[in-house]
Amino acid sequence: MEHKYNQLNLERYSNNLAKLLCDRYFAIAPTVNGQQLIGFTPVKQVNLFMIKELLLRWNQEMANLKSPFFDFENEEVKEALIQFMNVLSRKILIKRPHFEPLLAKAITDTFKWVLEPVAAFEEKLLQNQDALTVAKLQSNLKYITLNKELIQDFLDHLSEGALNQTAVRNDFGTYLASRKAEWTTVAQILEEFNRLLPIQQSDLFDQQPAPAAPVTPKAPQPTPATFAPSVPPRTAVSAEPLHKPISAENSLNNKFKAETSTLNDRLAPKSAPTLIDNQMGKKIESLKDSISINQRFGFINELFNGENLQYYNAIKVLDEFKDADLAKNYVTKDLASRYDWSKKEEHVNKLLRLIERKFA
Repeated sequence: MEHKYNQLNLERYSNNLAKLLCDRYFAIAPTVNGQQLIGFTPVKQVNLFMIKELLLRWNQEMANLKSPFFDFENEEVKEALIQFMNVLSRKILIKRPHFEPLLAKAITDTFKWVLEPVAAFEEKLLQNQDALTVAKLQSNLKYITLNKELIQDFLDHLSEGALNQTAVRNDFGTYLASRKAEWTTVAQILEEFNRLLPIQQSDLFDQQPAPAAPVTPKAPQPTPATFAPSVPPRTAVSAEPLHKPISAENSLNNKFKAETSTLNDRLAPKSAPTLIDNQMGKKIESLKDSISINQRFGFINELFNGENLQYYNAIKVLDEFKDADLAKNYVTKDLASRYDWSKKEEHVNKLLRLIERKFA
């Protein structure tokens, strides 16, 4: 279950993907709010880990609200702090310099949840707990979507009362060993991330170069006595292969750079209009699956006032229509009047063209 992976390559990939997504999003919006955070990436576990990290930092900041001059244990103060926390939690607003590293960490943590589940389980569920109980562990499940059923089943077998962190970690390792066939595989998580930025399984793991074939030194040839040198014999020099094996790190780095460059080339605007026309004319099966990340950010911010949930609900309704005219009427009459799209012609037309492709 535990895989020996290349930490440097994983962090490099996470940083590159975070930069790519942020380049797209922050090109059209200055901040990310709480609602947008929930659906920022198609990988739901990444979004949940970002929210959990925000909660952790929030609790750490609240813990600093201690003073020798005020009674923070007073019930009225506690109640006021809870209300303050509830209000502030609905007012999340993050700029890129703080959001991008938060996103990169969540991407790395999602991979670790699959690559080293016992250590990730300890970090996400067991650490930063004053008194570890089943109830507290259960409360953290709302931040887990990958393998959630397995975690729930494990927690159901824990005894009530105070728990020992080390004992729970060891028990989880034993439990996981018996259910390893049910845990999300590396290939499955790679499939999700490959839709955003290409990555191969070989990029994640250390690869040892094949050992060079042993070189047998040639036996020294006897020299005729008449020509025997009077100088002492030379010290033998060990033979080395003509071509040194390329290190795994260099090989992976070059490969990763090549893949990133290839992705950037694909994302760059195409100069040939015929290619764009061909792409725009292709039939699509689903609006939800065919709208690119860049388009989605544009629709959410320009047409749905930055509200992810309203965007997803509208796209879901459009995907359920069986007729293009009905879908277009829903856009031009219902949605356009509801969200006042009178000055959003460019984005409305993009949405209508997608509908035409769905029913082509």
